[in-house]
Amino acid sequence: MKHRRLGRSGLSVSEISYGNWITHGDQIEADAATACVRAALDEGITTFDTADVYAGTRAESVLGEALQGVRRESYELFTKVYWPTGPGENDKGLGRKHIIESAHASLRRLRTDHLDLYQAHRYDPTVPIEETLRAFDDLVRAGKVLYVGVSEWSAAQISDAVRLASELGLDRIISNQPQYSMLWRTIEADIVPVSRKAGISQIVWSPIAQGVLTGKYPPGQPPPAGSRATGETGSTFISRLLRDDVLTAVQELRPIAADAGLSMAQLAVAWVLQNDNVASAIIGASRPEQVRENVKAAGVTLDTALLDRIDDVLAEVVTRA
Repeated sequence: MKHRRLGRSGLSVSEISYGNWITHGDQIEADAATACVRAALDEGITTFDTADVYAGTRAESVLGEALQGVRRESYELFTKVYWPTGPGENDKGLGRKHIIESAHASLRRLRTDHLDLYQAHRYDPTVPIEETLRAFDDLVRAGKVLYVGVSEWSAAQISDAVRLASELGLDRIISNQPQYSMLWRTIEADIVPVSRKAGISQIVWSPIAQGVLTGKYPPGQPPPAGSRATGETGSTFISRLLRDDVLTAVQELRPIAADAGLSMAQLAVAWVLQNDNVASAIIGASRPEQVRENVKAAGVTLDTALLDRIDDVLAEVVTRA
């Protein structure tokens, strides 16, 4: 496993991170989740990403249990705050009350005394950004959070936060967590250039496009039973990709992956890692063998000719804005 620095910070993360957005506490049982986490550790993954809202807070608890007994200094633990975690008006958003209370709740569920990275899961236009940044800064000063990041913020929102943190002497943002894949390239035009200038890295989610880039969804056929496309949560996010034009183009990636000596999933993960502003690609898994396959994308270099072939095949189905 290779590691990369996260932004302009001293924190190193594994090129491939393990995330439990849809799986833990929802799609798979705790024993299976623990087996996947242990496989990730065995394969050299040191970075684990979750969020308070995943599976109604259960995902954090499952991950905390799975990591019990592992030396805390040997891995990096990330979580997020923003979405509702309770029925009250202050159980959501990026106000000070919700940030501080959610951080404490996440620490309890994850069975740890600190978070390596605490991320604003979305931008909150209803709260002054100064209040949000000060709350994060207070958690850093208290030693409960080591670094601060955001997720799915626009280039303008990132720029404003960087400027304000500098003016106020607050802890700065070192990462953004956007969706990014061969099929979804919206960060390339504005977010990546702004992030590079600010010393911010991307930790990308859905590098395999919800499983579409594995090629397991043939055009003109119903999704396989038990796949993410048939699950209650996963189907919501994958449905826009299950168009015949997309699925047909994806099938044309098979010979390209074969020429690179990679599986379709490995090719997809390796592709996002060619972007030098990407510090880590988040993978999920419902079985340990999926982890073992996907980690083989770490350290892979795809040559320019192969990248051009990918662009040619996907030209008509890529989302760029």
